[in-house]
Amino acid sequence: MTTDSLTNLIEEAFLAMRQARENFVPPLGLQEVGTVTAVLNGIAHVSGLPGVGFEELIKFPGGLYGIAFNLDEDEIGVVLLGEFWRLHAGDRAERTGRVMDAPVGEELIGRVIDPLGKPLDGQGALAFTERLPIERPAPSIMDRDPVHVPLQTGIKVIDALVPVGRGQRELILGDRQTGKTAIAIDTIINQKGQDVLCIYCAIGQRASSVAKVVAVLRETGALAYTIVVVAEGNDPAGLNYIAPYAATSMGEYFMEKGRDVLIVYDDLTQHARSYRELSLLLRRPPGREAFPGDIFYIHSRLLERSTHLRKEKGGGSLTALPIVETEAQNISAYIPTNLISITDGQLYLSPTLFELGVLPAVDIGKSVSRVGGKAQLPVYHTVAGSLKLNYAQFEELETFARFGTRLDEGTRSILNHGQRIRTLLKQPELSPVSVSEQVLLLLALTHGLFDDIPLGEMKAAEAALRSRGAALPPELSAFIWSNTKMSAADQEAIVAICNEVLTAFKNKGT
Repeated sequence: MTTDSLTNLIEEAFLAMRQARENFVPPLGLQEVGTVTAVLNGIAHVSGLPGVGFEELIKFPGGLYGIAFNLDEDEIGVVLLGEFWRLHAGDRAERTGRVMDAPVGEELIGRVIDPLGKPLDGQGALAFTERLPIERPAPSIMDRDPVHVPLQTGIKVIDALVPVGRGQRELILGDRQTGKTAIAIDTIINQKGQDVLCIYCAIGQRASSVAKVVAVLRETGALAYTIVVVAEGNDPAGLNYIAPYAATSMGEYFMEKGRDVLIVYDDLTQHARSYRELSLLLRRPPGREAFPGDIFYIHSRLLERSTHLRKEKGGGSLTALPIVETEAQNISAYIPTNLISITDGQLYLSPTLFELGVLPAVDIGKSVSRVGGKAQLPVYHTVAGSLKLNYAQFEELETFARFGTRLDEGTRSILNHGQRIRTLLKQPELSPVSVSEQVLLLLALTHGLFDDIPLGEMKAAEAALRSRGAALPPELSAFIWSNTKMSAADQEAIVAICNEVLTAFKNKGT
């Protein structure tokens, strides 16, 4: 062997050794192993993991996992995601080298799971093939498109007066037991046949309440296009904290594939309380109402992920309906005001209306949609243009009319018309109204065709008009769904249909 060939051989050997040394990564379990120094209610303090990253997943004995939250000089604070009472001081803690992630994919549709991807419906294990981090950057402004496609809720008062668009964030707030969840569930049910995938995320809810929701979704056939993510009230605070982020990642998977997704967070009050519990246990300084200073940030970075993507990015959308609970109608409390400032509008449910039997108890005066009007079907601008103003005038005059003052003919006419508006906007649960039916009802209402019908006959008259709306000619139904404004001729044709149906109910019983 020549000297040159020997030299080349040695150089190749050294090069191979250098590359092997650079590419060698020792197993993390051997590289860094920590020790649990203390266990609190859903929190663990761990020492001996100097290289751990923020929100890195930490593995404990028995298949228990946690998220590194506090990175102090001598130890880390870990939020535990399971049965923390099985963990003891002195137990081993290992780095995983990855952040917390959640399963995503078509396999999740129709299933009830927890934020970690474990099935809760007794239908066997999930066969998912892909996972995504639960914390992901929100789409940049240049990747977003304006919200211009309506998301029909099937609820007359919302679709007509406080519309929601695909990609919007519309807050639902109100006191306990005022029908907040009912509005969200009705909206999910109305997406049947609309090519919208739905995700219902229960945060800190009673198991019985979640079971009732799942039963309703199953009975109505809505579970076939819905993913239910559940963190119950008796689950550790860590699971309640990660639940909405995990559910959002599941929705983003479909949004990035061009699908339209609706996600319901029920509710973010419990989410904020869980985060407050974790923060106080980790000895983070409390602020207003004992919430930590970054409570606004945890909700803003969650809801900023809801958007409508450009066509180049797939054209999908993620519409958020976050729910928040108020106390004694105090919408100026810390968490409600935070969420009002983050979202694109709110639906306020009034306990006063609820007690009067006006359901859904949407307070039109305090409810607003800052985007949905742009996405609303043009036909609604014609049939419901003056409805909100007329109803506001009615509510103003109704207060004075209670004093028994003598009223002139014009005032009585406004009160009579307002009573018909209120009656027509009432709607029972689980009975969504199609767009064609809504157009007939609202057009008849704005033209005063219900004013001569006794209040006792309104329900029957509405049912008759809805039946006629369901049997409209195909070309008229297609026109209603189009992006074309209603012409005077089309308006007169529909008013004639409404008048024909309602004539039998006018002056009935007088």
